[in-house]
Amino acid sequence: MNKKNQEKIVFLDRDGVINKDSPDYIKSWSEFTFLPGSLEAIKTLTQNEFKIIIISNQSIINRKMISVQELDHIFSRMKAAIESEGGRITAIYYCPHVPEDRCLCRKPLPGLIRQAQLTHHIDLSTTVMVGDSAKDIECAKRAGCGKTILVKTGNGAAAEKQLAAAKLFPDVVVRNLLDAADWIIN
Repeated sequence: MNKKNQEKIVFLDRDGVINKDSPDYIKSWSEFTFLPGSLEAIKTLTQNEFKIIIISNQSIINRKMISVQELDHIFSRMKAAIESEGGRITAIYYCPHVPEDRCLCRKPLPGLIRQAQLTHHIDLSTTVMVGDSAKDIECAKRAGCGKTILVKTGNGAAAEKQLAAAKLFPDVVVRNLLDAADWIIN
């Protein structure tokens, strides 16, 4: 019988949470810019024994704007930069599909979180999801994550209005990932 993982897990969206988002998408490492405090936040979570799993929509693949290899390169460089600052990413799950594909892994559907749950034997009720969009919060709630945090970086301001209109509320709204890390730890 598999025991559920009792480790502390934080799910993070990427664009708008860890790095600056772009309406033109992040198509290369040269377009990737860490948001202020995000490296420190990931380091702090890592030092406090949290495992960090990235959950990200990356329709840029099926839009044929970059290859899977280029996206993997961006993720590899991101992980190396995070590790050089003392943080660690346990795993990365992404959906390459466009909304019209109607896949089960594209947020707000919980497919990516469910994939992580199965692979890592996670008790979702003890996890936290940090995102900057209504899709991130909805995905986490559908999956059964214990807590949800909306950051105001990225799409956070618009997401607050969308979530309020849908009567779907995150557990807390904070300025950025560093504030989210402080909230999670305390």
